[in-house]
Amino acid sequence: MAEGQELIELKFRIYDGTDIAHSTYAPSMTVASLKQKIIAEWPQDKTVTPKSINDLKLIHAGKFLENKKSLADSTITFGDLPAGVITMHVVMQPAIAKNKTEKSKEDMQKLNSCRCVIL
Repeated sequence: MAEGQELIELKFRIYDGTDIAHSTYAPSMTVASLKQKIIAEWPQDKTVTPKSINDLKLIHAGKFLENKKSLADSTITFGDLPAGVITMHVVMQPAIAKNKTEKSKEDMQKLNSCRCVIL
């Protein structure tokens, strides 16, 4: 980390209001690295847990943060807050297995009893 680089104090709020991974982070840290830390610190007593960084979305100031960007690139606003702690919201969006959601053309034809062509 470069000298004089100001650390950002963050905490992450999950779906039930629990705050996790409260710490200070370098502005050069990527969003993907943050997500890995969140997964590592995810409470084990929760019924829903993320399996990979793609299962999580981070929201700051109403915007989804991109995995490849750093905190500095994501224009994380800090310094204006009296407590100095920024709360980001974590949204779980687990990947859905293809075999459960996609139906083959044959299955769709079986369901379509009127033999109509559906575009």
